[in-house]
Amino acid sequence: MSLPPPEELRAARDGVIDDVVAPGLSVLFCGINPSLMSAVTGHHFARPGNRFWPVLHLSGFTPRQLRPAEQRELLTYGFGITNVVARATARADEVSAEEFREGGRLLAAKVARLRPAWLAVVGVTAYRTAFGDPKARIGPQERRIGGTRIWALPNPSGLNAHWTAQTMAEEYARLREDSR
Repeated sequence: MSLPPPEELRAARDGVIDDVVAPGLSVLFCGINPSLMSAVTGHHFARPGNRFWPVLHLSGFTPRQLRPAEQRELLTYGFGITNVVARATARADEVSAEEFREGGRLLAAKVARLRPAWLAVVGVTAYRTAFGDPKARIGPQERRIGGTRIWALPNPSGLNAHWTAQTMAEEYARLREDSR
């Protein structure tokens, strides 16, 4: 997939994309906020170089690697996608701490309404800020939202050099095993 022209990406700033959700999901994956590419396409984790879709497959969540345009197929497997912050930016560091805290409040209300078994936040730093838990680490969290358990996963952005696709897939697979 090629990148849209720069003016189209600039015009997508602050855009929002629809959640891929349904009540009672096994896992609701939660990104930090949409990229400009996601705002242009309307698809989560659409930026080339984002490893979400390959990692989801490598970890066993999907039987094949889905393309961002196939995101609604996740619902057939009992999974969905939302974001902590709805507005699209070029980089996650453009989101303020207050936006993350407000996003955490809105996310908690969404989770309480949809009641997934697990909320999987893909980005531990975003989780820490959104939920006021500065010592949170990758893995299952003590906090729950109603009956929903929470797991902080590594951020699949290509900018996250601390994790390879394989080591991310291993962590995602830990969640998959617990979500069965």
